[in-house]
Formats: sequence, structure tokens, C-alpha cells
Amino acid sequence: MQDPYPIEPLVRPVDAVVEVPGSKSYTNRALLIAALADGRSTLRGALFSEDTERMADSLRRLGLRVEEDPADARYDVWGTGGRIPAASAELFVGNSGTTVRFLTAMLGLGHGRYLVDGVERMRQRPIQPLLDALQALGVRAVSTAGTGCPPVVVEADGMAGGEVSMPGDKSSQYFSALLMVGPLTRDGLTLHVEREMVSKPYIDLTANIMAAFGATMERDADYRTLRVPGGQRYAPREYFVEPDASNASYFFGAAAITGGRVRVRNLGTGSAQGDLRLLDALEQMGCEVTRGVDEIEVKGPERLRGIQVDANAYSDMAQTLFAIAPFAEGPTEVRNISHTRVQECDRLSASAAELQRLGQEVEEYPDGLRVTPRPVTPAVVQTYHDHRMAMAFALVGLRAPGVSIADPGCTAKTFPDYWQRLERLRR
Repeated sequence: MQDPYPIEPLVRPVDAVVEVPGSKSYTNRALLIAALADGRSTLRGALFSEDTERMADSLRRLGLRVEEDPADARYDVWGTGGRIPAASAELFVGNSGTTVRFLTAMLGLGHGRYLVDGVERMRQRPIQPLLDALQALGVRAVSTAGTGCPPVVVEADGMAGGEVSMPGDKSSQYFSALLMVGPLTRDGLTLHVEREMVSKPYIDLTANIMAAFGATMERDADYRTLRVPGGQRYAPREYFVEPDASNASYFFGAAAITGGRVRVRNLGTGSAQGDLRLLDALEQMGCEVTRGVDEIEVKGPERLRGIQVDANAYSDMAQTLFAIAPFAEGPTEVRNISHTRVQECDRLSASAAELQRLGQEVEEYPDGLRVTPRPVTPAVVQTYHDHRMAMAFALVGLRAPGVSIADPGCTAKTFPDYWQRLERLRR
């Protein structure tokens, strides 16, 4: 692809029916759970991207049979009932946060020594709370550099279960990782949440997939205690992966800023994906949102309104809101997302820098940004090897001339054909 990649403004409001690929959150969880099930599972509508390939490749390196058909969006996984065939393995997870955290917990079920590593940015992403929890459960899990980040070595001889505490204000993925392996332990797991849990909807999404494969978990109303009974089994099955709400957000955003209409198919009111809460924010900004059983439609207003929101429950959507903000009347303030500073990049500092490059007035807080709209300045937006920086800030170029996106190929992490699908909005 041309780099930087120029975004040509749309000449009319978008009017499109869009299909987006399967959810990364669902695909990576379903791959891991299918590997823990008792026999062959088929995942249909799965996402094929760098992150999901890292998960599938790692499972193969652990001795599990995983076959794929990208053209049919299908994985076939032969589960081994919680047994990890390999007694040793070196796993490379790239910059996939779900892969490193979910696999690290899964390795606690193994009998052997395993190394998990990734790209340089992954070596800056914290995993110590999960390592501490595994240590408390009798699994030797250490950061080899002593930084609390990968590379990680796990030395395991099975995991009986037990009761542990972890901070909830860093990542819900630590909890999801343990919840998914909990049914395969003898005694089950009780997880106590210290401080406020971030991204709570992802806990319910994890429970949703576990239940689909036949295992249960429970939580209290405040997400302070999560329990998984031990001695359960995952049943193999055919499983449909629903479209990715996070990736759908960019098309909803296109409707919002152009005063147009976008309908996304096969995604509806039954979804457990927390990023659909972006729709509530879009309604506050003046959009008309229609939520159906199997489709969602967003119509943009003549003029968007600036808003103040707590985006803790859907923090991956903050960059989408930042990219929409220049076209609203009045400031947009997004808060309670300090944990996004340790994701693919420091998403708050990166977003602030690029918004300022685009001529916007920005106030940066420890936990968010306030964006006051100004005329957009033509610029090459830097993306910091972060797929969401690229996909979100491309929206600015749909309205304002002279915007280009550096390193457009970084979208392969979760949405390999994003640019082709974005171009279809011009039809």
C-alpha cells in the first residue's frame, strides 16, 4: 500500500450496508476454549488477522491440531480436554494482548516449561498481576527481565485452583484469562477484584463464550468477586463468531460525521460486546441509532454535538470518539481510560499529539482528553504501530482534505482489509 495512505474526502453523505469481519475478542477466546474442549470444534465467521494467527500458531506449537480456511472464515480445532501436549514450547505473540494473557494462564494447566515473548512494544506491556496470581495458584510464572512484562517463563505441573486477588484497574483480560481455564481445575477459582474493574463488559463476553461451550461462572453485581466451579468440561461444538463491534465503530463514525447512514449486518441487540456502548455516545452527539436483532443502523445528524463521557467500559472506542470530535459543535471530553496508556501505544498521548497535528485544541489528563474543535489542518497522521490509531483517524480524512495515514498496514493486526472496505463507502 501507498505509505502514507491518502484519504480522499467523501463527496456526499455515506449511505451503505456494511459487513465487518468476525470479532477478535470472540475469535481468540473461542480458539483457546476450543483447544481446551473434549474434541473437534468448528469456528465459523472467525477473524483472520495478525492477532488471531498468533493465537492459532501458538496453540499449534503447544501440540494442538488447528486447521484453518481463511476464505471460508473457519477454524477447526481438536481440543484435548485441558491437556497441553507439549512439555516445552517457545511462543511468539507479536503485539497481541489477548494472546499473551490468555496463553499465559492456559500454560498453568500444562506440565513443563514454556516461554512467551513478543515484539518490542509487548515487552513494555504489563502482565505482572496475572503472574502474581498464577504464582499464588502454585504455578511458577515470571517476567524474565524483571520488568513485570514479557518475556514470560511459565513452569507448571498442573493447576488445582484456589482463591486469588488481582487489581481490576489495569486490564480485565487478566481475569478473563483465569476464568477460561478455571473450569479445568480441580477446585475451581475464586477471583477477588481489588479497586474498580475496567472494561467490565469483557467479563460478561468471556462468560458468554464459556457458556456456549458448556461451562459456567458467576459474579456479583459489582464485579468484585468472580467464581468458576472446578471439575467442569468444555464440550466441542460448531460456533459462530459474530462481527466485531470495535471494527464496526469506524463505519458508524463515518455515518456520524457525514450526516449519512450506515447499517451493519449480523450484529444486534443480543451481542455481549461492550464496544457497542459507543452507540449511546453517538446518540448523545445527535445520531439516530436503530438497534435490531440482527442489524444496527446509525444515521448522522446535520450537526454533531460535543459530549462528556466516561468510556471506561468501551475504552477501545475512545479513538473513534476523538476522530469524530473535530466535527462537533463544542468540546468532547472522554475520561476514565487511563489504562489505555499501556495498550498498543500510549493511546492518550498519541491521540493528543495527532489531534494537535490536525489543528485541534487538546487538553490531556491522566485519564483522558478534552478536544475542542478547530478547522482541520492537512497532515500525515502518525499511527504508532497501533491499528486503532490508523482506522479511527482515517475518519477525519473522509470529511477534511489533505489527511494521510502513516503505516496503513498496521491495520492487519485486527482488520486486514479495512482500507478496501472503507473505500466501498464511496459507491
